[in-house]
Amino acid sequence: MANITFKLNGKSQTLTADPQMPLLWALRDVIGLTGTKYGCGVGQCGACTVHLNGMAVRSCQLPISSLANQEVTTIEGLSQKGDHPVQKAWLDHDVAQCGYCQAGQMMSAASLLKTNPNPSDADIDAFMSGNLCRCGTYLRIKEAIKSVAQK
Repeated sequence: MANITFKLNGKSQTLTADPQMPLLWALRDVIGLTGTKYGCGVGQCGACTVHLNGMAVRSCQLPISSLANQEVTTIEGLSQKGDHPVQKAWLDHDVAQCGYCQAGQMMSAASLLKTNPNPSDADIDAFMSGNLCRCGTYLRIKEAIKSVAQK
């Protein structure tokens, strides 16, 4: 067991846990933030995407030992009231169907727009290719991202 202190959604967080525990399990099972979803468990589907220092990462592949003094943002911390431009665009474009992958999709989209505020279709396809949606809402996801970029 180790004590690991990091910033979670803007607040200091200290965990006492196995340092090899993936961040996903720390978020869901230890801290109780269940917005980040378990998908494939091998970093291939993107359902578990969170931000580490503002960049999209797969929390199922990130041991908590790597978080010391780092900043993690989950879907719960993307905005205080669920009104981040990406979240609003998701509603405007009626993106979600089953919704399971949507938290990871939105975290990736927010990361993309932070680094590239005016992405091309090819940029969106390339960046979002690691986030899978079993409902196939890719066209609506792209339109939502483009609508945020145009504002």
